[in-house]
Order: sequence, then structure tokens, then C-alpha cells
Amino acid sequence: MPIIKVENLSKKYRISHQENKAAYGTLTDEITNIFRKPVKWLKGHREKKEDIWAIKDINFSVQPGEILGIIGANGAGKSTLLKILTKITPPTAGKAIIKGRVSSLLEVGVGFHPELTGRDNIYLNGAILGMQRAEINKRFNEIVEFAGIEKFLDTPVKRYSSGMYVRLAFSVAAHLEPEILLVDEVLAVGDAAFQKKCLGKMKDVSSGGRTVLFVSHNMGTIQQLTKRCLLLENGKLVMDGKTSDVIEKYLASSSVSSESSLFESKTEVEGLHVDSITLDKNNWEHGFNNPLKFDLRLRAKNALQDLLILLQITNSVGIRTVAAKISIPELPMGESLVSMVVKNHYLPPDIYNVNAELFFMGNCIFSQGAIIPFEISDINIDDWFMVRYTYNFGTYPPVTYSIQKV
Repeated sequence: MPIIKVENLSKKYRISHQENKAAYGTLTDEITNIFRKPVKWLKGHREKKEDIWAIKDINFSVQPGEILGIIGANGAGKSTLLKILTKITPPTAGKAIIKGRVSSLLEVGVGFHPELTGRDNIYLNGAILGMQRAEINKRFNEIVEFAGIEKFLDTPVKRYSSGMYVRLAFSVAAHLEPEILLVDEVLAVGDAAFQKKCLGKMKDVSSGGRTVLFVSHNMGTIQQLTKRCLLLENGKLVMDGKTSDVIEKYLASSSVSSESSLFESKTEVEGLHVDSITLDKNNWEHGFNNPLKFDLRLRAKNALQDLLILLQITNSVGIRTVAAKISIPELPMGESLVSMVVKNHYLPPDIYNVNAELFFMGNCIFSQGAIIPFEISDINIDDWFMVRYTYNFGTYPPVTYSIQKV
């Protein structure tokens, strides 16, 4: 018997667009224009209505004790779905049948009163869940110990950092024994050690017979935590199945294939053409810190001296994580295969893409973004500490390269 059953669930929003609206203007200008140019003012404030379906005809069910992953690009409808399940917003059509108490962690600070202390907010959240004070007292010490905020327990939460908010919010949500726990992408705010604790706690919650719905852009975490996953695209459920299969479809549909791409240089003055840039996956697994081997097929009309190649690796939200850079003293004339091996990158589990740039005599002669999608998914839970202490955004890991005539 499913604990959650969603039938033809849809949510529509109506948004407005103002036509001919000036970018800037004061209140005095607005009042003056009403009387001096009423017809023009009315035309300038004409609104155009548009209906947007955040989610459309969603159907699925969840069994007790199941951990269900939900993935998709930004704007796919993931957060809207969770907000309907938590009754924050009503659906436009369809229904969601939920059996049991629901606790959610959707946004940093949601459900907390900023003027109350951490202690008071624990009791407030418990009361919202319908728990008696005696039940909350039974779990109180576990909540505080898990959150690690003992020193600030009697401080108003408005003075908490975002990380402290998440620590306390997750601890409250997980320990007050709801039958269903809904978690959005807020765990990314916490540090690596706390994320590790949260993953372990969600597994414990599930093994105790409770249900977890987990939304994340971190494919490694989704792969590690769930066996079943939903893929949303433009508000529609496009796949419901085994997590590895759903992630594979998501990566294939959301990224550009590097195998069939033909790249053109900005200029042919230097006589250099980039045929392709690929990630060699023949002997590569999606494991943590495995070397990345990139192959660049180049054609040069003449030998080129001091060619600089820069590959910038960006994560799922577009932030540059690491950059691989080499300087080639001389690229021979004709076709060449340049292989770059990036080691000790310490990239945490996520979806990544590559932006490539080539420089000759200080000028950028080639630039192409989002050309090689790849995923790092497999990580031992103990390696999270290595990520925490060794990984920094924007670093330049060691790179070796070789050149082979084709």
C-alpha cells in the first residue's frame, strides 16, 4: 500500500508582462504622466497575461520505507512538486494522497521564527508536526547533539549562519519522527562532514520504515542514496525507474554530445583548426579522483610555437571548479592528437562540463563552452573528508600531456 500516491498532479501559474514599461522612473514622474498623458500612460501599463505550467500531469507512487530521488534541470518543477506535497501551495488539478505526518526541509530558514531561539524553534517545529511536548523532550538532546549547535542553542536564530540554519533544520526534521521526510537541495549549504551525517541519517530514517523524497543536483549523492529516481523536464515526468538509468538519461538529454561536435576556430590566420575535443572513457570510471584524459584533435597549416590550451571544468551550477592548463612549445604541422591527463583534481560527485580555450601569442583563437559533459558519481563515504580538506574552487591540478601525429 503506497504511503504517497500522486495522480495527474498539475500546477499552473499566471504571470504578467508589462508592455512598453520604462526601465526607470520616480513616483513623481508616474503621477505627472497620469494627468499630462493619460492615454500614453495607460498604453504603457497594459499587461499581457501568460499561463505557465510548473508541473503537468504527474503520476507516481511511493512505498513506505523507500528513498526516492527527484532530479531535473532548474525550472523542471522539482521544488513545486515538493511544495504541493507539503501543502504549502495547492495544485491546480489532480491530487496527492499522503498517509502520515510530513516533515520538510525545502529552503533555509523555512518554518523557523527568526526572533525565537534555537531551543524554542525545536519545540515550535514539533508542535507544527502535531507532537506532544513529552515526545519532543524525548528527542531533544539527540537533535541538539546532531546539529552541533549546543553553544548557540539559546541564541535567536536570526543570528545563525545559513549553515547553522540547515544543521538545526535538518536535525529537527529527521529526529521528530515524521512518517515522510521531504528534502530539497538545501544540504549543499552544509559542509562536507555534515552532509555525510545527513546522508547516513536519511538511510537510518528509511531503514526505520519512514519514507524520504530527496531532490538534488548532485548525481553522486542521488546514486549513493537512492535505488529509484524520477526525472522531470519542463514540468513533466519523463522517466521513473532505476537510479542509474534515470541519471544516464538525464545526462544524455541535458548535455551536448562531444562525439559529433565540430568546432571552428575564431580565426584561421594562425592556420589552426580544432576538429574535436573528447573525454577518453575507455579506461575511465566515474570514481572519485580518477584521472581525466582529454583528447584534442588539431590541424595546423604550419608549426606553431607556444600554444596555450586551457580546459575549465564547471560544476552543475556553472561554477568553475578546476582548470587544466598546458603550454606546448611547438605544435607540429599537420594533424595531431594532444592528450591531456588531469590528476589529483579531487572533484566531488556532481555533473560537470568543460569549456575549452586556445591561445596563440596572447590572443584567444578558439573558445567553446559546455562541450564535454561527464559525471563523477562513485565516492567512498570516507573520501568526503579528503574533498573537504583538499578541494578548492578554481585550482589548477597537475596535468601531463603528450602529442602524437595522426
